[in-house]
Amino acid sequence: MHQLRSASLWIFLLWGVLTTVSLTIRPLFPVDETRYAAVAWEMWLRNDFLVPYLNGEIYSHKPPLLFWLMQLSWWLTGVNNWSLRLISPLFSLATLFLSGAVAGILWPERKRVETLTPLILLGLFFWAIYSTLTMFDMMLAFFALLGIYSLLKLVDLGLSLKYWALLGIAIGGGVLSKGPVILLHILPVALLAPWWLKTAYFRWKHWYFGLIAAILAGAVIALCWAIPAGIAGGETYRKAIFLGQTSGRLVESFAHQLPWWWYLEILPLLLLPWLLWKPLWAGLRKLTYQDSGIRFCLAWAIPVFIAFSLISGKRIHYLLPLVPVMALILARAVDEITESERWERAHSVAMAVFGLLGAVLMLLPRLNDAYHWRAELSLISPVWGSLLVMSAVILGITKAKSAQDSVLYICIASVIALITVCGGFFEAKSDRYDTRPAAQAIAALMAENRDIAFYGNKYHGQYHFAGRLKQAITVVAYIDDLYDWAKQHQSGYIIVTYKDSEALLLSLVSRHYPFRSQNVGLLSCRVLLANPELRAALTP
Repeated sequence: MHQLRSASLWIFLLWGVLTTVSLTIRPLFPVDETRYAAVAWEMWLRNDFLVPYLNGEIYSHKPPLLFWLMQLSWWLTGVNNWSLRLISPLFSLATLFLSGAVAGILWPERKRVETLTPLILLGLFFWAIYSTLTMFDMMLAFFALLGIYSLLKLVDLGLSLKYWALLGIAIGGGVLSKGPVILLHILPVALLAPWWLKTAYFRWKHWYFGLIAAILAGAVIALCWAIPAGIAGGETYRKAIFLGQTSGRLVESFAHQLPWWWYLEILPLLLLPWLLWKPLWAGLRKLTYQDSGIRFCLAWAIPVFIAFSLISGKRIHYLLPLVPVMALILARAVDEITESERWERAHSVAMAVFGLLGAVLMLLPRLNDAYHWRAELSLISPVWGSLLVMSAVILGITKAKSAQDSVLYICIASVIALITVCGGFFEAKSDRYDTRPAAQAIAALMAENRDIAFYGNKYHGQYHFAGRLKQAITVVAYIDDLYDWAKQHQSGYIIVTYKDSEALLLSLVSRHYPFRSQNVGLLSCRVLLANPELRAALTP
């Protein structure tokens, strides 16, 4: 119990440091974070909590829970940049502790697994990165794990109404977070219960009837929003929220089409840094599906992983709800190794690796000055690398004599490594991901009653929340339409993107802002019309 309390305090501390540093060193990340903040901002302006809008048009791509929580944060603290960015970290924190509770149910006789699971989960680079990104997947991961917890409680304590209701809440919350995909994370393991439970004395009829009832309860929760939103949003919006997203992703995908084996290829990246930890491999070799907890984890993870591999649309964060089950399996494997000598050797090697990473980061500016890789690498302060080196030395001196010690120290080093790498990255490139200067310039022009157009195929709303814009930006996709718009709005400005090599645009665009690998500029309509040679520069 003492070890569990101590681990909980460390989780709070590391989570707090990670979240605070992230909010301090980086802006809202375009285009996803800025887009979601823009949708919440427009709902706030419209005082409309049913139908999301983006740049004046109905936004049907995501359910509203994240947008509601953003507005709740503003209602509590006022409109600001930081409170909406606490939502994902808070869901991450809840999931960390919930993962420990799940481990306690799966392996009640192995108390160490309950302590190790949240630390291993937090120590995964993939999880820690997405813990601080304002996206839908961390909420989905929480509700998926809440559903798993409910299923285990139903088996552990009997088929009580309380946990069927909790399962229904998990399903409803998941649907409002990211749609019916929540069922993919919960239903397979529930349907496979006869395999992982392996008991002849269980009320299976009640189990499946209860499962249907929980799904219906979750559907009712979601429909309490979807039906009035569909009525308010019109026929196109109704089709989009009831059919479009799910069928599109499952059958032909909107985007991100990749081969079926892509998730297998990137799976090792999701398990860093623990994948490089030798005792883990020794523990994994000792696991067997005769362990009921391992059977449960396999019934949970494998069907979902296969299903996502077969779906054409793939992005790395789609696997985020599966990361807790990976942490559970890793923690169970670690619990197999009891020899203190193994932990001491593995701990020394791990700290040496972290120290080497810090040394590389510390020397990177000097190496870049000598070999001229990328100019921005010279902007990275060696302080970031020094911080990681010092942390690795201190943690290396502190001997790890048990699995708990080793996991805790590597988790600390992992969080510090992520902070230092991200700190160095954003020190060098923060201005290329900060949309606020351009957004504030756009807001100033709008305040002068000047019309603004965006030249390109799609505007993702990256300037709306940062500039607190209160009117839509006209999106113009084709050059002829751009000239027509400029003639009709000669006092207006056009948002254009271009590279450093495009000298003509660099000389004629009045205001320049770096944006990712390109530049963003505000081009006066009068300048566009007065310089016919710009047509060639603007034509793709």
